[in-house]
Amino acid sequence: MDFLEQCCEIEAVEAQTFTPTPSRPSHFEIERAVRTLIAAAGDDPDREGLLDTPARVARAYREWFAGYAADPRALLERVFSEAEDYEETVLLRGIPLVSTCEHHLAPITGHAHVAYRPNGRVVGISKLSRLVDAYARRLQLQERLTNQIARTLEEVLQPRGVAVIVEASHGCMTSRGVNQHGVRMVTKCWLGDFKEDPELRRELMASIGCGK
Repeated sequence: MDFLEQCCEIEAVEAQTFTPTPSRPSHFEIERAVRTLIAAAGDDPDREGLLDTPARVARAYREWFAGYAADPRALLERVFSEAEDYEETVLLRGIPLVSTCEHHLAPITGHAHVAYRPNGRVVGISKLSRLVDAYARRLQLQERLTNQIARTLEEVLQPRGVAVIVEASHGCMTSRGVNQHGVRMVTKCWLGDFKEDPELRRELMASIGCGK
């Protein structure tokens, strides 16, 4: 395969993976940017151990930021009528969360707990996990991420209540700045029944092993 064929193959893979936008750089532009960052770090991008790093980073970006190509609302469109009489809280806890802080491009890692009180519409539990991932795999603020998950769930399923709790550590705090390890940020969004009923909130917090 000659160089031109390789370029066409790479571009074809990109077209399948990304939603095209006028501002999205090409695979090769990403690689050039990574080489610049390696040089800015003080190393030689032509060093043997770093020669393939720009290509690896370009591929990794497709995974880390795959959320931009996802439609979070579409994930919740298929519901199950067999469980339409169920009215108690549905909780999926401990959903692994990987995101990226938009201020320093540092990793955000943790877990999300997602709950809702059905109003005739129940969605598959894997879709709750996919919803979290669709919003997490973008440049994010944890506060915004928490609200996006909750409000999308509310808008699509129209349940009687929604609760989303995110616990995460931030690389911008653990690896730079104050350099404090073991610190986790907790954000919450209460909607509907969960916002109005303190007892429901207490029950939910107890279910995920947290205090009040």
